[in-house]
Amino acid sequence: MTIASVQNHPDSDVPLIPPTHRKAPPTTIAGLALRTPFWVFSGALAVIFLFPLVWTSVASVSPHPGTGQVDGWGFGNYVTLANYQAGIWQYLANSVFVSGLCVVLTLLISTLGGYAFARFRFPGRNALFLLTLAILMVPYATLLIPLYVLLNTFGLQNSLVGVALVLTMFQLPFSTFMMRISFESVPRELDEAAMVDGCTSFSALWRVLLPAVRPGLITVGLFAFLAAWNDFFAPLILINDSNKMTLPLAVSNLRGQVQGVVDYGATEAGVVVLALPCIVLFLLLQRHYVRGFMSGALKG
Repeated sequence: MTIASVQNHPDSDVPLIPPTHRKAPPTTIAGLALRTPFWVFSGALAVIFLFPLVWTSVASVSPHPGTGQVDGWGFGNYVTLANYQAGIWQYLANSVFVSGLCVVLTLLISTLGGYAFARFRFPGRNALFLLTLAILMVPYATLLIPLYVLLNTFGLQNSLVGVALVLTMFQLPFSTFMMRISFESVPRELDEAAMVDGCTSFSALWRVLLPAVRPGLITVGLFAFLAAWNDFFAPLILINDSNKMTLPLAVSNLRGQVQGVVDYGATEAGVVVLALPCIVLFLLLQRHYVRGFMSGALKG
């Protein structure tokens, strides 16, 4: 035991000595030279990725000939977007419904599937898991026409529920993989101890494992939301009613609403509205998102 620890012990009569803080080593020219390329490269990447967003935001409020904002700066393009056909609030509600349903179904199915693959031993487990991942190798567009026929059989064609089901199907392989490695990164002793205390497999999953894999859940939910919110091709094939269009499809139709002339101002306003929820969610959940990927990477 050191003198400082004895003096700082609560039962000691020796006067207390404030703890010493080790100073950070001074920045050397060599260390600065080694870090400068990293800073320059990171700054260049930040500029490259932020420039389109900044340019779109500026273009959405700047004047353009033949648009809702002809003279001066303002929100005329957003007014044009808000009044397009059924209105932006209807298309936002459609997108929120599809994205929310896709997130809920993806989290529910992938959590149960990942838990089963990670914790239970059954014949053909690895083969079934590989078959699930094999869906990723099938081109997205090739499945939409068969799915269109299938949904029409069940009366879900031209339905927002049908679009959400299709988008959920394409998210399940990656989401199941993420949830499996998230559960495998949790020690088995946790759920075994819960079962000793009287929990069933389901109650152990609900009370013990789900809080432990929260970063993985957030990562899966964020990916499902971004994919469903920004998807254009599935609503284009499956939706015929203009009142049921999602926001990306409505913005695309808005581009050529007047004799094929592109309304760049309203299009840029639509892009900004589409991007804002994605940016806000990513910034709010970034810490959990990174932890979810790191936990899977450390196990995988």
